[in-house]
Amino acid sequence: LFLLFFTTHEELQTLDVDDAFFSTPEDIAARALKPQGGVNFIRTFKKQVEDQAINLPPNLNELVQNATYVQSPDKLVWQYFYDLKGSAKYPFPGGIFQWARYRINGTGLNETEKIFSESLNKHENTLTLATLRIFSNGLGQPHFHFNANEMGYVISGCGQAGVILSGVTANFNIGIGDVIFFPVGTQHYIKSLCDEDLLLILAYNTGNQLETLRMNDYFHGTADHILAQLFWKEQAEFKKFPKPAK
Repeated sequence: LFLLFFTTHEELQTLDVDDAFFSTPEDIAARALKPQGGVNFIRTFKKQVEDQAINLPPNLNELVQNATYVQSPDKLVWQYFYDLKGSAKYPFPGGIFQWARYRINGTGLNETEKIFSESLNKHENTLTLATLRIFSNGLGQPHFHFNANEMGYVISGCGQAGVILSGVTANFNIGIGDVIFFPVGTQHYIKSLCDEDLLLILAYNTGNQLETLRMNDYFHGTADHILAQLFWKEQAEFKKFPKPAK
């Protein structure tokens, strides 16, 4: 079972091998593939009524005698594969964040991460994935991303998500199998409501290192005297908010 994300601003277009083969004129396919028997051999292929992308032949064991896939060298594999579950954990007060990091300069990445990140950098509209685990009744605090849309899929648990816009806040419940979407620059939060942890897989579309600003960071980054004017409270009152941990 795979969960797939595609980077596209248009309807997804897919061409399967068998569809491409049967859409190619027989003489062209024969000249390109050069089989023994030429075009006569090409004509022995018959298009199946059912789509072979989703159906297996009933006599598969008779057709296939030897199926082997040799593992490629690690440095080649790491361009396309990343062990997200086994990656470094980034804990926060409400849970744990793990991600296939994307960084243009590779700062702070190990060898595997650097190769994977460099591979992402070679492609436009690239995606970077993460898992977000929010402990029971925990909170993923309000934040927004400067340079990426975010899409998430709920793997386990249940919770509530909120989108905070100027003058409007949309709150909605989320559960297993639900997909959520937060447009770039939109402040949002997620909290867990079940006895079990809320676990999501997240996808960000970014051609750069993901940039995130959290509520506690920008609140404490604003001078107390400015906050006093904004909220009509004495400046000393804002000393009551604890500084965020590094």
